[in-house]
Amino acid sequence: MKAIIVGTGKQLYFMAREFISKGHSVVVVCRDPDDAQWIVRRLKASVLQGDGSVPSVLEDAGAREAEIVIAATPRDPDNLVICQVAERCFGVPMTLAMVSDPDNQEVFLKLGVKNVVSLTQMVSQLTEHRTAAEEISNLAIMGEGAVNVTELVLPEDSPVIGKPLASAGLPRDTLVASVVRDATAIIPRGDTVLAAGDRIVLVTLPASYGQAVKYLTGEA
Repeated sequence: MKAIIVGTGKQLYFMAREFISKGHSVVVVCRDPDDAQWIVRRLKASVLQGDGSVPSVLEDAGAREAEIVIAATPRDPDNLVICQVAERCFGVPMTLAMVSDPDNQEVFLKLGVKNVVSLTQMVSQLTEHRTAAEEISNLAIMGEGAVNVTELVLPEDSPVIGKPLASAGLPRDTLVASVVRDATAIIPRGDTVLAAGDRIVLVTLPASYGQAVKYLTGEA
């Protein structure tokens, strides 16, 4: 899958690294030249320095051939424009916008962005959730079924317990978006070590959903 990820700083780096580790072709777009140079030195990815909300920049990044564009800048308005430009100008089949303000989720959906993720809202839901540890909850099915967002608790016999996320052997097209441990929310990185009882938010493509859940719960 060819992905364009627009963002900034280490969040952009870790997201791109995760996609690359799954075998996807990634083009990174960031406005800050220092960020661009920092990422170039650390990732085997094409890096374009520029404003991803500008159509010519997205075109230079290969938007006409991209299968997904992810807008993960710190500014919600920029993320909205990036997704709209990608879909309307270049026909990108899937776009995903990250939002800092949970109230913007509904706004983005009304404006045509089908896949909107608010980590703030996810973490809030997780910390307030009081279901049994073995329960698996579907938090969202986005993009008319194109993406599953699932919450689950890692059992003691999960094969990923005690392993850093980067080497946990997760199935393709699977992303751990957040972890709640002892009522503390964690936005995981590649070196985050998973523990029994962790409540995680899992983002998967439908084809990978069953395999990912079985693997993480030790049923594979």
